[in-house]
Amino acid sequence: MTNKLEMTEEQQQEWVREHYLKATKYLAQKGLVAESVADTESRYLIPLMAVWKINLLDKTKVWVICGDLPTDHLVLEENESARNVLRHFTFKWQIQADKLLKSDTQEQLDYAKLLMTKAEGLYQLYAKDEIWA
Repeated sequence: MTNKLEMTEEQQQEWVREHYLKATKYLAQKGLVAESVADTESRYLIPLMAVWKINLLDKTKVWVICGDLPTDHLVLEENESARNVLRHFTFKWQIQADKLLKSDTQEQLDYAKLLMTKAEGLYQLYAKDEIWA
């Protein structure tokens, strides 16, 4: 994996653009149309992950996570910080993984393990105060 420090400013900006497009494409595949992004509330840790607060055309606000992990979204009624949103994703993925572990297909079992691993990693990022200072 490429380290952020090994990337030029231009490469970092390209990574951010690429992952924003990935997030909006994901939403479009779910039938959700992005209107704008809340830049000041969105966060990214290049090259690990980006968490975007996106305003939809219907005025709903969603959080989308993407990067070196599954792309996913949440609709939160409360005005949460990006840090707390990571915690919500960890809970969501743990619940999904628990359900998938009851499956008898190897593909779903493998995905459950991936979700558990990524949820643990997200929680570690959530817990690091120095990242969020």
